[in-house]
Amino acid sequence: MDGRVPDMSPARIAAERLLGKAGITINGTAPGDLVVHDERLFKRVIGGGTLALGEAYMDGWWDSTDLAEFFAKVSGANLDKENYSLRDKLVFLRAWLFNLQSRSRAYQVAHEHYDLGNDLYEATLDPRMIYTCAYWSGTPRATNLAEAQDAKLDLICRKLGLKAGDRVLDIGCGWGGFAKYAAEKYGAHVVGVTVSKEQLALAQERCKGLPIELRLQDYRDVNELFDHVVSIEMIEAVGHKNLREYFEVVACCLKPGGLFLLQAIVNQEAVTTGGDAWIDRYIFPNGELVSVEQLGKASERLLMMEDLHNFGADYDRTLVEWFKNFDAAWPSLKGKYGERFYRMWKYYLLQCAGLFRSRFISDVQVVFSKGGVPGGYQTVR
Repeated sequence: MDGRVPDMSPARIAAERLLGKAGITINGTAPGDLVVHDERLFKRVIGGGTLALGEAYMDGWWDSTDLAEFFAKVSGANLDKENYSLRDKLVFLRAWLFNLQSRSRAYQVAHEHYDLGNDLYEATLDPRMIYTCAYWSGTPRATNLAEAQDAKLDLICRKLGLKAGDRVLDIGCGWGGFAKYAAEKYGAHVVGVTVSKEQLALAQERCKGLPIELRLQDYRDVNELFDHVVSIEMIEAVGHKNLREYFEVVACCLKPGGLFLLQAIVNQEAVTTGGDAWIDRYIFPNGELVSVEQLGKASERLLMMEDLHNFGADYDRTLVEWFKNFDAAWPSLKGKYGERFYRMWKYYLLQCAGLFRSRFISDVQVVFSKGGVPGGYQTVR
């Protein structure tokens, strides 16, 4: 607090009432309580919604005793539905009216997010640079981030029944982590596509000498046959207007009898809108989560859904581990990125951790087949 008398304006009173529904106290000491540094916060958020809340955090107007827990409580109480600002509604309307993931816009998220700097991601992620949910709940249980990410990659390979010589398409290959694992551990030949120049450059360096081809290419431009297809949390950049085309591309690239493993962050319900206004502005421009229902409809008559595995609760720990890594590396990064970026990145990682903690959103692996697996697919965990 800055010593000023607390604001008792209608905006603050409304905020206290709203946060009280989630068990959050203003300037309290319990995990997830809101700590106010600038009393103008309440009017700013009442008028500006989620965008204003995030920007006020970046400006240092507020903190929390536990930021992830704050968002877990907020989302668990559905408070987000009670304070949509005009800006939030415009984000939704924009996604409804326009195809924000068209070919002409496909490279925007790469430029604004994935091309921030490989040093940032090397500091935040595990040694393989896997920027997707780790698998902590497998058997045996992983004890650290590197083990949990290896467990996830191995799980994918086992679900595909991957064997030496199999040709695999990786849609949204990132820094080549899956491709490298599949080639080294299972002898697969992998073609990976990404729209990030920074990712591609480092991935090619990391995958030298292996049967891996990595390309700067939109998934819609791939027209080859593969034994299997993998897409690990790339579908969030596809958009509801392009889901059918996405599955058509996968079906065309998949040999008869082949398997497609999709890992996706999913909503609890089908929506055809954009996401949080702050996330859209600062983290994932034009991003959009889908539901299992939308995945089912988009894949109808193209692919058969064989298996669905929800391990979204594991994302909470993954994101917290990413933040710990980022926080520990910050002294070596702050000269390049600056203090406001630190608060932005912390807000992003721990906000998402809270959303997964509350089960507001989740993470699934779905196995599809082309033509059905004779005798039925055998579930792998």
